[in-house]
Amino acid sequence: MNTADQYLKAIYLIQQIEDGPASTGDLADRLDVSPASANEMIGKLEDQGLAEHEKYKGVTLSDEGIVRARDALQNYCIIERFLVEVLEVEEFRGEARQLESVIDETVAERLDTIIDRDPKCPDCFDPEDDVCGLLEVPAAVDD
Repeated sequence: MNTADQYLKAIYLIQQIEDGPASTGDLADRLDVSPASANEMIGKLEDQGLAEHEKYKGVTLSDEGIVRARDALQNYCIIERFLVEVLEVEEFRGEARQLESVIDETVAERLDTIIDRDPKCPDCFDPEDDVCGLLEVPAAVDD
C-alpha cells in the first residue's frame, strides 16, 4: 500500500466517523503528519481525481477514491488479523501501521488465505476504535 492509499483510507474512515467531509486537521492527526503535508497530499489526490477538497469544509472521496480506500482498508484488516490470529502480536496496531506501507496486494492476498477473511470485510472495520471489528481485543488506547 502506498502513501496515497493510506491517505485515502484515513479520509474514508474520518468520513464514516464524521458522516461528512474529513477536515485537514483530523486527517493530519490520524496520520500523525503536519497539516501542510496533509494539504499537499490532498492536492495530489485531487489531481488524480480521487478526492475533492472544499476550503473550510474538508475533503471527500470520489467514487474511484472510495474503491481504492476500501481496498486499502481491506488489506489493513488482513494485516491486523494476521498479526493477531497467526502471530499473536500484542502490539499489533503499531505493527500493522508500519507494515501497511510495505505490504502490497499480492502479499495481502497470500496472508488472506491464511486468515480466511470474512466476506463482510472491510465493512467489519470499526473506525472509532481503529481496529477490525472481527478481532476480540480491548478498545484502542492512545499509542
